[in-house]
Amino acid sequence: MIDQTEQLQEHELTAIRRQKLNALTETGDSPFDITSFDFTHSALSIKDNFEDMDGKTVKLAGRMMSKRDMGKAFFCDLQDTSGRIQLYVKVDDLGETAFNSFKKFDISDIIGVEGTVFKTKRGEISVHCNSVTMLAKSLRPLPEKFHGLRDSDLRYRQRYLDLIMNAETRNTFLTRSKILNVIRSEMQNRGYLEVETPVLHGHATNAAAKPFRTHHNTLNLDMVLRVELELHLKRLIIGGFDRVFEIGRIFRNEGMSVKHNPEFTMMELYEAYTDYKGMMKICEELYAAVAEQVIGTDKLIYQGTEINLSAPWRRMTMCEAVKEYAGVDFTDINTDEEAYNIAKKHGIPAEKDMPRGDIINLFFEEKAESNLIQPTFIYDYPIEISPLAKKTKYDPRLTERFEAFIYGREMGNAFTELNDPVDQRERFTEQAMKKYKEGEFEIDEDFVTAMEYGMPPTGGMGLGIDRMVMLFTDSASIRDVLLFPTMKPVLE
Repeated sequence: MIDQTEQLQEHELTAIRRQKLNALTETGDSPFDITSFDFTHSALSIKDNFEDMDGKTVKLAGRMMSKRDMGKAFFCDLQDTSGRIQLYVKVDDLGETAFNSFKKFDISDIIGVEGTVFKTKRGEISVHCNSVTMLAKSLRPLPEKFHGLRDSDLRYRQRYLDLIMNAETRNTFLTRSKILNVIRSEMQNRGYLEVETPVLHGHATNAAAKPFRTHHNTLNLDMVLRVELELHLKRLIIGGFDRVFEIGRIFRNEGMSVKHNPEFTMMELYEAYTDYKGMMKICEELYAAVAEQVIGTDKLIYQGTEINLSAPWRRMTMCEAVKEYAGVDFTDINTDEEAYNIAKKHGIPAEKDMPRGDIINLFFEEKAESNLIQPTFIYDYPIEISPLAKKTKYDPRLTERFEAFIYGREMGNAFTELNDPVDQRERFTEQAMKKYKEGEFEIDEDFVTAMEYGMPPTGGMGLGIDRMVMLFTDSASIRDVLLFPTMKPVLE
């Protein structure tokens, strides 16, 4: 936290900066009157191509991050989107009047410069300036002068300061953009059509997720923010688009943690005439493409642990995982009562009337999930927790569904999609009856109607983009990969 002395110092410096701005305005030189600056290069492009750039004239624009007074000259650091580069500003080059004006510039002012590229005696690539223009006045000192950005809460609330001060933060979000570009390119190369579907839905369609509720005034209609992309994308499969995907925001009115934010980014994709095994292959290949094109290797370090993304990933059924990590074989447990009794014996928080399939899932979450450090597909999920997935041929209590796990976290979820409208209505009804006990009762009748026109065999998958970015940037918290994470208001 900032103590009172630091607050006073900051207040005094801010007052001085405002005085400088007032002085400029009074002489008709307000930097806020400038509307553009035609820069020609970035800091990184000059550094990466120094041999070709040496001695050439360049124009750059950015934020002045440091200023070292050498008497009749200054060394400064200019920071733009690409990074930092040193500036050399000398009175003989600017002239007395312009140099005296530059001496009054503050760290964090936005400036535009023109000059020639050179290398100092110490070997630092720099720009020898012949003109410096203030493009915007910074009225507040940067926080590092007083207390830095030690407080992560400040970093998240004032992300703009975090981006200014921390190159690591900027690199995280540049990497996020690269990851999204790779994913889009890979999907388009596979013949997938990128689409956009509504964010406002008439009702929640995922019984396991709690929605944010709102009201449409013109239609006098209660609505929810979407908790999934699934049912609209499946409508497009029914409509004849064989391969579709969407990258979009999802909203779930649930808990917050290092792995969860109420607003997050998901990619869902659906492909006709394939199944969940086809989705496993796409999942492996998408991660491989991102690894190759973003970090250059299929092995990475996440929070001190080496993760090997090379295919094939490990594959286990949910029952096999429970047997391995909890020592309970559910192939020998066939009734809800037996399942409840074994859960009670192992300290699993099952309820008395909970179905066997839900208890299997509880065992998995409590005993197995955290052990799945290396990439693993857990498949064949109980039907009770998979209302939109097709049943397996060998056991009608199970479905052709998998989840991908890395570092003990779910990274993706996929089905062989249920395309039987009769079965789908029965499952929706059973799901809705459970919600009815909680005061809700919702069935997407239009989706069932769409299925009745005929839906081809389809594989579908949802991948968590934020968690993928966390993995590839070695970020401990989901807040580190969201530019503006959800935050509790600060009490005055």
